[in-house]
Amino acid sequence: MLRSVNRVVLGLSGLALVAVGGAVLAAGAGLDVPSWWPWYGPDDVLLSRADRERWRAEGWWWPAVLATLAVLVVLALWLLLAQLRRARLTEVLVDSGDGEGALLRGRALEGVIEREAESLDGVARATITLRGRRSTPRARVRLLLEPYASPAATLHRLTSEAVAHARDSAGLASLPTESHLRAAKHAARRVT
Repeated sequence: MLRSVNRVVLGLSGLALVAVGGAVLAAGAGLDVPSWWPWYGPDDVLLSRADRERWRAEGWWWPAVLATLAVLVVLALWLLLAQLRRARLTEVLVDSGDGEGALLRGRALEGVIEREAESLDGVARATITLRGRRSTPRARVRLLLEPYASPAATLHRLTSEAVAHARDSAGLASLPTESHLRAAKHAARRVT
């Protein structure tokens, strides 16, 4: 979702900047612009004195300006924090029985689950990503299935074997898993 939000925000910002820049450039160059265009020529200003002071006497103006700016600041901070948040879990807290626990590298656990998932019948490729907190990880599984594979049987074996083994070996109470299954493209078989 974050990738699509980034693209939409960048696209809209770029479009707005190009439109405003083009309008200012066209008016500043003295080109013939339509009558509804906000700037008419090289001697025109972007905001006239009347435009700048137009709403000052209204009681709703300053609260509306401040609320709009506050919303923009909150959205910008949300986008910044979303960029800084790590997509992958770097380590998983394993209960070692001594009360302190041990840290298991997230990539190592992902690799083990991937290899076991790829060994299942009908799985061409598996990609595992661990997310969440190190004490309560969540797994995102993407499987590329062979044309002959049964999605229900593969999903059952994935949860009862690969994910269950990883959960038990890491000593986790639960390992919630989101699975995305996709069929591999294959050429049509020729009958002779």
